[in-house]
Amino acid sequence: MINNATENFVADDDVQWEQVSDLVRRKIMSYDDKLMLVKVEFEKGGVGQLHEHYHSQTTFVESGSFDVTIDGETKTLKKGDVFYIPPHALHGAVCTEKGVLLDFFSPMREDFL
Repeated sequence: MINNATENFVADDDVQWEQVSDLVRRKIMSYDDKLMLVKVEFEKGGVGQLHEHYHSQTTFVESGSFDVTIDGETKTLKKGDVFYIPPHALHGAVCTEKGVLLDFFSPMREDFL
């Protein structure tokens, strides 16, 4: 496995999946101390539990459909949509159609390593 913290180019096939729950898995694609990209794959019914963190987060819906809640407001998002989560905002997601989210964090999520 590559050390994608120090690589300029990262091939998807070179990064191993980490099982987060029965219906959710993720890959830490690339990061440094200021920025991190994480690919998260959900099966239908997979849940990203409500939580908060001090990081800013922007997420791109690569595929599928998700009911995303941020600070008590829920919207259904699909392929091509984006959402922003400010620091300490309570947020979570429920997958309504199998899909992939690309999570961008600043600074990087130390707790994922």
